[in-house]
Amino acid sequence: MTQEINERAQHLLKTLIENYIQEGNPVGSRKLAKESRLALSPATIRNIMSDLEMQGLVTAPHTSAGRIPTPRGYRMFIDSLLKVEPLDSEQLRQMKAQFNRNESMQDLAASVSSLLSDISSMAGVVMLPREVRRALRHIEFMPLSENRVLVIMVINEQEVENTIIHTQRNYSAAELQQIANCLNEMFAGMDLVQVRKQLLKELRSTRAQMDEVMRNAITMAEQVLEKSNDDDHIVFSGQTNLLEFDELSNVETLRDLFEAFNEKRQVLGLLDQCLSTEGVQIFIGEESGYGILDECSIVTSTYQVDGQVLGVLGIIGPTRMAYERVIPLVDVTAKMVSAALNQS
Repeated sequence: MTQEINERAQHLLKTLIENYIQEGNPVGSRKLAKESRLALSPATIRNIMSDLEMQGLVTAPHTSAGRIPTPRGYRMFIDSLLKVEPLDSEQLRQMKAQFNRNESMQDLAASVSSLLSDISSMAGVVMLPREVRRALRHIEFMPLSENRVLVIMVINEQEVENTIIHTQRNYSAAELQQIANCLNEMFAGMDLVQVRKQLLKELRSTRAQMDEVMRNAITMAEQVLEKSNDDDHIVFSGQTNLLEFDELSNVETLRDLFEAFNEKRQVLGLLDQCLSTEGVQIFIGEESGYGILDECSIVTSTYQVDGQVLGVLGIIGPTRMAYERVIPLVDVTAKMVSAALNQS
């Protein structure tokens, strides 16, 4: 993408984004002329900004003559123009001091999410290792009154989880048996993470091509997994830090965002996608695929033991975050978690 704009335009884009990240205000041509230290007139800069806007890299809020970066602009900045700042030795020392190799994985996750949140002043998140998560062995349904169904799930070898769901109509015992048979055939033995992925795939397929039992099974499985207990598999810290950012202060945006944190399912789905790729990944705005996170960026990294990826940790904040500091923070923290787990 860098070949689409010349070096002068790249420099102005970099200057605009750095200024916007620091100050949070749309950047005008006069400020760019001063900050960029290029011998260009404001008129020339306005022409370059118009070109960048046509390419979808910046946009002009209707309330201002200045411009702000788009997710595509941030993506070019991160991939090609960003200079990452290494963490200083004192910060590294303080971080290492917070790792207790004798604590449980749950406690370690809580400590790490707090560490990420405290240093970044945004929200920290840690997904627990896949190995401590649960595989579906068997599922059964029992009809109750008033369009309710008792769901009995056998997890791993012995854990039994009972959930009551509400359906749109009454189902007979025979219908529920058919649905259970269908789901057991599709998902028995799969980790619940895999079940979610497969379910998402099925939900995106054309329902018209499914028979009624399959449609009912997919719908019911979605409802069951919505109520499935993920509280032990993903740990958040510092969500209230996001209240400090003006771009997230809209009441509706905040409500949706905190609902996502509370339900955890969408964030968990995003982190699941990161398991297949080692190292740092960055989702900017709509790149996450979840509309509820369109105003946010998520910087994640995997942690591992003996070369095996176990889980994901990261930072959630506004798209206007200091990527040059957040990226190395997430990267180093993941390496420290991996080292702590390898030594223990």
